[in-house]
Amino acid sequence: MTAHVLAVLTGDIKPLGSTVSGIDKHPVEGPQRVERLGIVGDRQADLRVHGGEDKAVHCYPWSHYPYWRELLPDHSLLKSPGAFGENLSIEGMDEEDLCIADRWRIGSTLFEVSQGRQPCHKLNLRFGHDDIAFHVQESLRAGWYFRVIEPGFVAAGDAFELIERPFPSHSVADLLTLIRDRESRSSRLAPVLQLPLTASWRKLFERRLGHRSAEDGSTRLTGNRDKDGG
Repeated sequence: MTAHVLAVLTGDIKPLGSTVSGIDKHPVEGPQRVERLGIVGDRQADLRVHGGEDKAVHCYPWSHYPYWRELLPDHSLLKSPGAFGENLSIEGMDEEDLCIADRWRIGSTLFEVSQGRQPCHKLNLRFGHDDIAFHVQESLRAGWYFRVIEPGFVAAGDAFELIERPFPSHSVADLLTLIRDRESRSSRLAPVLQLPLTASWRKLFERRLGHRSAEDGSTRLTGNRDKDGG
């Protein structure tokens, strides 16, 4: 089956535990306008680590949901798309099927793969479990972000059309694996630094290469201090 959009989702900023978040997304009907900063009507709370041109649209594969239903049986959030704060629920594609800087036309919008998602502690609050962000990172079921190259419209049912793939050896899953496995070897990171990385990912990999060690991501995953992702 051709990869396509199962649902388009947007959300407003709402309370989440002791903080606020735009993670609560719900399907919207019909074609939705997509501009440089994302889908019109969608909002993010913490713009330091969410949103912006490099994280304009978050995509999450519907094929991951059975895994989460097995981990969290009968959890109400997993009955329909939107549990992970995704803007596009995707059928027929996952992190292994896209590469960094891929350009995909979906509907009338031209998107570019910017980076995978680095999960943060707000997923723990969302699900009511203190280790969901960790499981997202460890399982590589994180989803990815699009930047918007040509604004347009997107709707449920729109198919993915690959326009350009300049870096076929660097899938989103490959880079998420480097992050998860705390990779710091020059032989693995030097090629990655030749990619058109987002500023946050370039900083992460350059820091690892310079220090010959990985950052402490526990604060991002647990919420003790919100940094390094989102």
